[in-house]
Amino acid sequence: MNFTETYQSTLAALGLAPYATDEIAAKFETLYTKLVEFNSHTNLTAITDEAGVILRHFADSLTAAPYIGEKSLKILDVGCGGGFPTLPLAIAHPDCRFTALDSTAKKLTFVAEMADTLSLPVTTLPARAEEVAQMPAHRERYDLVVSRAVARLPMLCELCLPFVKVGGRFVALKGADGELELTEAEHAIAKLGGRLISQKAFTLGDAGGRVILEIEKVRPTPTAYPRAFAKIKKTPL
Repeated sequence: MNFTETYQSTLAALGLAPYATDEIAAKFETLYTKLVEFNSHTNLTAITDEAGVILRHFADSLTAAPYIGEKSLKILDVGCGGGFPTLPLAIAHPDCRFTALDSTAKKLTFVAEMADTLSLPVTTLPARAEEVAQMPAHRERYDLVVSRAVARLPMLCELCLPFVKVGGRFVALKGADGELELTEAEHAIAKLGGRLISQKAFTLGDAGGRVILEIEKVRPTPTAYPRAFAKIKKTPL
């Protein structure tokens, strides 16, 4: 199969066919080509084979797309790395405004280049989440915050929920142990002003189990949070 066929069949199998049009597939093919090229001199991912990238980066990221809905949202990706899930979500929902936050500036170089190449509504922000979350321009300013493969949920909630406006949502893309992490994070979610509204467990093809957790922001996060990262790591909520 060529790229488009592999991409479309992979998404169809996961119930993501709305994001598998020929036009969208063409953008993902460009993203794949540029990713492999950039990865040859700057490490973004250990996965570079076509089928692997389509499943483990593109499709995995797009599992969050249905949570955006039809509204034009202001979205933050905390710890986006080489642009996942930011870039796939921006391709799928070009009417939204995305901010890609990561502490590694060289990875954001690729994200910015792809946003320019594909005319995506993405702004990059090279900084640490726990510092940016205390800034008035970013604190409780986002309709939706997403994060994928960054930290265990108690830590992740402290890094992400302060960015979410009251009435907004935090969507965490987790691995097979996501439900266990949810049990660990119950106190943190409540403490930080959140409330679990949905959880979905599924299998991402041969990449294994996945869990998506959707948390609504129901109260402002206390100003003491997030703490310094060393404290978050040493004593999770």
